[in-house]
Amino acid sequence: MDLLTPARPTPNIGHMQRLSGLDASFLYLETAAQPLHVCSILELDTSTMPGGYTFDRLRDGLELRIKAMPEFREKLADNRFNLDHPVWVEDKDFDVDRHLHRIGLPSPGGRSELAQICGHIASLPLDRTRPLWEMWVIENVGGTDAHDGGRIAVMTKVHHASVDGVTGANLMSQLCSTEPDAPPPDPVDGPGGGSDLEIAISGAMRFATRPLKFANVVPLTLSTVIDTAKRVRSGTTMAAPFAAPKTAFNTNVTGHRNIAFVQLDLDDIKKVKNHFGVKLNDVVMALVAGVLRKFLLDRGELPENSLVAMVPVSVHDKSDRPGRNQVSGMFSRLETSIEDPAERLKAIADANSVSKQHSSAIGATLLQDWTQFAAPAVFGVAMRVYASSRLSGARPVHNLVLSNVPGPQMPLYMLGCEVEAMYPLGPIFHGSGLNITVMSLNGKLDVGIVSCPELLPDLWDMADAFQAALEELLAAG
Repeated sequence: MDLLTPARPTPNIGHMQRLSGLDASFLYLETAAQPLHVCSILELDTSTMPGGYTFDRLRDGLELRIKAMPEFREKLADNRFNLDHPVWVEDKDFDVDRHLHRIGLPSPGGRSELAQICGHIASLPLDRTRPLWEMWVIENVGGTDAHDGGRIAVMTKVHHASVDGVTGANLMSQLCSTEPDAPPPDPVDGPGGGSDLEIAISGAMRFATRPLKFANVVPLTLSTVIDTAKRVRSGTTMAAPFAAPKTAFNTNVTGHRNIAFVQLDLDDIKKVKNHFGVKLNDVVMALVAGVLRKFLLDRGELPENSLVAMVPVSVHDKSDRPGRNQVSGMFSRLETSIEDPAERLKAIADANSVSKQHSSAIGATLLQDWTQFAAPAVFGVAMRVYASSRLSGARPVHNLVLSNVPGPQMPLYMLGCEVEAMYPLGPIFHGSGLNITVMSLNGKLDVGIVSCPELLPDLWDMADAFQAALEELLAAG
């Protein structure tokens, strides 16, 4: 599913929308050290904006768009008598000015200054009493004057309880258009309100059905376990959790975030894909593998065993469950122990083929179903236990999260400004303090890197290594 394809809407429960267990898990797992929102940095050319750029004109355009985007006007509602997960309700006091902010970069306004301020913004938690999103308009990018047709950056921040990769892309598609002067869409009604009594009653009704749902989940889980056991014997499984070697970014994180980003030519990546007869995602993973191998070699810290990435997999087209997070995941070996880039790419492609078959054999809704049963306290205790195990030196579940979001291959305009880049930025977790997310957009591959400065003080060496890794693969072909 790409950026301009709408995600399946979440069905209403009365006039409220109940969070799924997977949606709510991102609320329950969130701590001061582990904020769980997803971000993106858009670089925009203001010269295409009809009438010329002003902040007020951009603000007014955003306000019109949000009238057609009820997700941006919804906030959480819960109470002590609710036995199920929270609900989304309309924020009757919604004010766009509480979510839209304007700042300017210090001179010279380059990538370092932009990344520094965006890292700070990514460190700040969202206000749970309001709709869970923010947008920061950043001027003086590259020392240009946005009012004279220069550039601005826009950083968006949305809580993971509200979006996964697909639903987040869907929200961005509604803020963007294929023409700079496209009219705003027609207004859309929100979910309305919900009294404490309604929230409690509907929650009790859902809670009462859990034993039946649990009985349905157990057989699917058992069949998955049996199938995985057979695959282990035949050597056709994905990489196992807790088999990843420990690196500098596999320990507990703090609440600070640092960011780097880079843009690559998508045609070059397709040349590599076509030459070796692999998938585009295989090439992306090989690029990341090459970057991380060099990064760890330069530090004298390359493990003998391959790094393992957790790759989110969308199941929007396979799931009939409610909720905005419709994802599964697979563990993929990056084959960082292989020196030759061509051999490494082929090994990654072969391992991915096995991983995809194993992932497909696992029920698409299994993760969603199991998270539906866990209470907030369970998530909290589990995270504290896991964080403690990190301090005692336990092996990580995986080394990093690596995600690939396909976007449209055409010019896009956000509120009249042409989108020159869209760098996606995912969350990091205790034990997995590195996230690399890529998005293909209009002939480019935009790479966003997020970590914690206490673990990886400077990410630019990693970002700058992507072009070298791509040239290495081109030369190998």
